[in-house]
Amino acid sequence: MLGTRMDFYFLLFSLFFPRIVMVVYLIAYPHLFPNNDVPQWADLLLGIVSPRILVLIYIYQNMGYDNIWFAAHLIVMLMAYFGGGREARRRTRSDD
Repeated sequence: MLGTRMDFYFLLFSLFFPRIVMVVYLIAYPHLFPNNDVPQWADLLLGIVSPRILVLIYIYQNMGYDNIWFAAHLIVMLMAYFGGGREARRRTRSDD
Protein backbone atom coordinates (compact mmCIF):
# COMPACT_ATOMS: atom_id res chain seq x y z
CA MET A 1 0.00 0.00 0.00
CA LEU A 2 1.22 3.47 -0.78
CA GLY A 3 0.08 5.28 2.35
CA THR A 4 -2.73 5.59 4.80
CA ARG A 5 -3.69 9.25 4.38
CA MET A 6 -6.51 10.34 2.12
CA ASP A 7 -8.15 13.71 2.43
CA PHE A 8 -11.43 13.61 4.36
CA TYR A 9 -13.15 16.03 1.99
CA PHE A 10 -12.09 13.99 -1.04
CA LEU A 11 -13.67 10.91 0.52
CA LEU A 12 -16.83 12.72 1.61
CA PHE A 13 -17.59 14.67 -1.57
CA SER A 14 -16.63 11.79 -3.87
CA LEU A 15 -19.52 9.83 -2.38
CA PHE A 16 -21.90 12.22 -4.15
CA PHE A 17 -19.90 13.72 -7.05
CA PRO A 18 -16.93 11.46 -7.84
CA ARG A 19 -16.11 12.80 -11.31
CA ILE A 20 -16.31 16.46 -10.30
CA VAL A 21 -14.27 15.89 -7.13
CA MET A 22 -11.50 14.13 -9.03
CA VAL A 23 -11.23 16.94 -11.57
CA VAL A 24 -11.25 19.63 -8.86
CA TYR A 25 -8.61 17.84 -6.79
CA LEU A 26 -6.45 17.13 -9.81
CA ILE A 27 -6.47 20.80 -10.87
CA ALA A 28 -6.76 22.75 -7.60
CA TYR A 29 -5.28 20.40 -4.98
CA PRO A 30 -2.85 18.03 -6.71
CA HIS A 31 -0.91 17.50 -3.46
CA LEU A 32 -4.10 16.06 -1.85
CA PHE A 33 -4.99 13.75 -4.75
CA PRO A 34 -4.76 10.11 -3.57
CA ASN A 35 -1.56 8.20 -4.27
CA ASN A 36 -2.15 5.27 -6.60
CA ASP A 37 -0.52 2.60 -8.74
CA VAL A 38 -3.14 2.83 -11.49
CA PRO A 39 -1.58 3.43 -14.93
CA GLN A 40 -2.32 6.86 -16.37
CA TRP A 41 -4.38 5.46 -19.27
CA ALA A 42 -6.55 3.54 -16.77
CA ASP A 43 -6.91 6.67 -14.62
CA LEU A 44 -8.27 8.56 -17.62
CA LEU A 45 -10.49 5.76 -18.87
CA LEU A 46 -12.01 4.91 -15.48
CA GLY A 47 -12.29 8.59 -14.57
CA ILE A 48 -14.47 9.15 -17.64
CA VAL A 49 -16.40 5.87 -17.76
CA SER A 50 -16.75 4.83 -14.11
CA PRO A 51 -15.25 7.22 -11.55
CA ARG A 52 -16.84 5.40 -8.60
CA ILE A 53 -14.78 2.30 -9.38
CA LEU A 54 -11.65 4.43 -9.60
CA VAL A 55 -12.37 5.99 -6.19
CA LEU A 56 -12.83 2.48 -4.76
CA ILE A 57 -9.43 1.51 -6.20
CA TYR A 58 -7.85 4.59 -4.59
CA ILE A 59 -9.40 3.79 -1.22
CA TYR A 60 -8.34 0.14 -1.46
CA GLN A 61 -4.75 1.05 -2.34
CA ASN A 62 -4.41 3.73 0.35
CA MET A 63 -6.54 2.48 3.22
CA GLY A 64 -7.48 -1.14 2.51
CA TYR A 65 -10.81 -2.85 2.00
CA ASP A 66 -11.59 -3.18 5.71
CA ASN A 67 -12.26 0.55 6.06
CA ILE A 68 -15.60 2.29 6.62
CA TRP A 69 -14.96 4.58 3.63
CA PHE A 70 -14.53 1.59 1.33
CA ALA A 71 -17.81 0.12 2.56
CA ALA A 72 -19.65 3.44 2.21
CA HIS A 73 -18.40 4.01 -1.34
CA LEU A 74 -19.20 0.42 -2.31
CA ILE A 75 -22.76 0.73 -1.00
CA VAL A 76 -23.30 4.07 -2.79
CA MET A 77 -21.89 2.60 -6.00
CA LEU A 78 -24.21 -0.39 -5.84
CA MET A 79 -27.20 1.85 -5.10
CA ALA A 80 -26.33 4.14 -8.00
CA TYR A 81 -25.85 1.30 -10.46
CA PHE A 82 -28.87 -0.72 -9.40
CA GLY A 83 -31.42 2.07 -9.28
CA GLY A 84 -31.11 3.52 -5.84
CA GLY A 85 -34.28 2.04 -4.41
CA ARG A 86 -37.99 2.73 -4.40
CA GLU A 87 -37.87 6.27 -5.82
CA ALA A 88 -35.99 5.22 -8.94
CA ARG A 89 -38.37 2.32 -9.58
CA ARG A 90 -41.35 4.62 -9.13
CA ARG A 91 -39.93 7.10 -11.63
CA THR A 92 -39.25 4.44 -14.24
CA ARG A 93 -42.76 2.99 -13.88
CA SER A 94 -44.41 6.39 -14.29
CA ASP A 95 -42.40 7.06 -17.47
CA ASP A 96 -43.74 3.92 -19.19
